[in-house]
Amino acid sequence: MRAIWKGAVSFGLVSIGVRLYSATEEKDIRFHQVHRTDGGRIRYKRVCSVDGEEVSYDDIAKGYDIGGGEMVILDDEDFADLPLTTSHAIEVLEFVPAEQVDPMLYAKAYYLEPENTAAKPYVLLRDALTGVDRVAIVKVALRQREQLATLRVREGVLVLNTMLWPDEVRAPAFDFLDEDYSARPQELAMAESLIDSMAADFEPDAYTDNYREALQEVIDAKIEGREVVAPAEEEAAPAPAVDLMAALRASVDRARAARGESGAPRSSEPTPITSAKSARKAAVKAAPAKKTTKAAPAKKTAAKAAADEDKQATKKTAAKGTAAKKTAAKKARRSA
Repeated sequence: MRAIWKGAVSFGLVSIGVRLYSATEEKDIRFHQVHRTDGGRIRYKRVCSVDGEEVSYDDIAKGYDIGGGEMVILDDEDFADLPLTTSHAIEVLEFVPAEQVDPMLYAKAYYLEPENTAAKPYVLLRDALTGVDRVAIVKVALRQREQLATLRVREGVLVLNTMLWPDEVRAPAFDFLDEDYSARPQELAMAESLIDSMAADFEPDAYTDNYREALQEVIDAKIEGREVVAPAEEEAAPAPAVDLMAALRASVDRARAARGESGAPRSSEPTPITSAKSARKAAVKAAPAKKTTKAAPAKKTAAKAAADEDKQATKKTAAKGTAAKKTAAKKARRSA
């Protein structure tokens, strides 16, 4: 676990250095919004509704809507001067019986771990709370907000439960409360008998999230059936090279993987010198062959021979046509 807050529990004149850890975590199966055809993630941009421009985090402030289209803008400087006296302290206000705290007020639970030098006063407060069977009402500031909370003991650890302020709990204003409904004595007795028959000690481990388990089975079936889309991810920018040889080897491995080649043993991997030689050899092989002086005349001779053959064929055709004309002329004179 990672500490999300550091401070001290102020218990009278005693100060107990502690670290705060989130005591709970949600186990919901989370999904991303993706493009149905290729599985690409759907990204959202922070766009200003006035000028339509994308806004960076540095230019984002908090605004309070006062109505009529007007907004009061607050910057970090406006929050810095607020009187948060409990910003780095958990101030114990009083100790009250645990049953007097309505569970409706509880919000989120945190574990408190003592600092190295605060273990002894931490254990003192823990054992004292256990002995008197009370909880401590405290104030603490988390994420720039002062909150009411309780300190109690659970499995040998102090637990901080943040609470809602009383004006944050809604009143149950329902119409049926104004009506005169009452249960008959026999109905009440039967209901109490049913409750007795279902009475048991609460064991949280006996209950499971059936919906989450069924959803996980659906996901596992999809994976086994290979109905999985792996969209192309953006390649992260390479980190600055610390070891030149390691960077070269990593580059070679990545190039081989891109070509679908299997990795060769490290002993056969190229060094900078052999890589340079191989590059020169490849350049020589890839260079186009030079034309020789013999090849050009040979091409010219072939072309000339083809042209001569065409000329001779043309002359023969013309000679045959002339002879035919002369023969026809002679026959015409004889007939005349």
